[in-house]
Amino acid sequence: MATTSSTSYDPTSTATKLATAYTAGRQAMITAQASRAAAQSTALSTLSSAMSEFSSALSSFSTQQSMVANSATFSSTVGTATAGSSAVAGTYNFYVEQLATAGQVSYGGVTDTAAAGSGSLNVVLADGSNFNVNLTNSDNNLDGVLTAQEIAAAINQAADNNARVTAATLTVNGEPSLVLTAANTGADNAVSLDTSGITNVDLKAILDDPAKQTTLVAAQDAVVWVGPQNTGTRVQQASNTFALVDDVSMTFTQAQAAGAAPVTLTVGLDKTATHANVKAFVDAYNKLSTTLANLTAPGDPASGKDPGVFAQDSGLMALRSRMTATLRQLAGSQSLPTFGITGQRDGTIALDSARLDKAIAANPDALDTLFGSATLNNESGVLGDLDALTTQWTNSVDGQLNQRKSSVQKQQASLDDRQAQLDNQYNNAYKRYLTQFSQLQALQSQMAQNTGLFDAMFSQSDS
Repeated sequence: MATTSSTSYDPTSTATKLATAYTAGRQAMITAQASRAAAQSTALSTLSSAMSEFSSALSSFSTQQSMVANSATFSSTVGTATAGSSAVAGTYNFYVEQLATAGQVSYGGVTDTAAAGSGSLNVVLADGSNFNVNLTNSDNNLDGVLTAQEIAAAINQAADNNARVTAATLTVNGEPSLVLTAANTGADNAVSLDTSGITNVDLKAILDDPAKQTTLVAAQDAVVWVGPQNTGTRVQQASNTFALVDDVSMTFTQAQAAGAAPVTLTVGLDKTATHANVKAFVDAYNKLSTTLANLTAPGDPASGKDPGVFAQDSGLMALRSRMTATLRQLAGSQSLPTFGITGQRDGTIALDSARLDKAIAANPDALDTLFGSATLNNESGVLGDLDALTTQWTNSVDGQLNQRKSSVQKQQASLDDRQAQLDNQYNNAYKRYLTQFSQLQALQSQMAQNTGLFDAMFSQSDS
């Protein structure tokens, strides 16, 4: 008579299944919470980046002082001009008689001389300022010879030079020349050398020789006439950049022929730049608005669209609402919609360029009053209010973003602790089940051996 065999167990796989089942409920809960905390952490980083970028944009708008841009253009290529926000529209006539130049002088035939006991020289500008150059220590390669290149290096490295004069060398007809160039333009920047401190007779003779001194560029002031030459108002200065018209900077690059007609400078509204300024604000606002909309989206089960990480978040929803309200403020009877900036159903804003042009033509100052400034301690208008709103979130001390990030980090740390505890519970359960089923396996093995003996005994008895 044969006995029935019993079911065998694999202790390892059985212990794993039972330990997993023992902790499955709590593991699912921790996994879900950890996944949400990670999503919130990522979303907060996205929001932080968007708000930081928007704050930078607000600051840049405040730095440029005006959303309304002016342009200044010449009727011919005598130079360039830029107009600030307070420049008055109009036309102005100028005649450019001469440009300001930086003095440049050459000292030819500066051949190698003995370096020992060279003394010093002074580099002198026409305004009387000067600086001393020590030649005694200018033999850089210590070969006992002082070259034109070493003299030039000594001038450039002189402690009191402060980059006022640049020295270089040229080789002309096989002879080295020392060339000195003033850094600034104007008659006061003509360059010369005072060699009274040089003790090297040969070097002093070379630098003092009038026949070897050449003025390559004469230092001179710029001369510009407001109106026609000789009958207008003469203006002379060291720089080619003039500020004769309020909030307009003119840099002349070309002198006119004698008797030529004055050039015309036209100052007026720059529509292209103004549109670009306003469009930049619209784009910056929309980028943050879109980020907020995505994070707070309610989701749509019908279409399978998942809700945003911060769906129904009261704080972010309030921020969106207050941003929208900020755009509705008035400056007198003017508002942003007056200038073609209107809200859309999705929370973004749009710009109507034709309406912007019409409103600026009627009242250009109102646009800047509406936008105001986000400058620290001088916040006003739309920019100031938006900056105040975002600062409540971005403030490094008590801002909402830092508080929320801290909260999520604490939650993640707590989840890590709970996961560690659950892992320990799993390991203990696994060990317990493994011991139990290993013992069961041993018992099964023993029973199988006994069954075999019984089968053998009964087999012999039957025979």
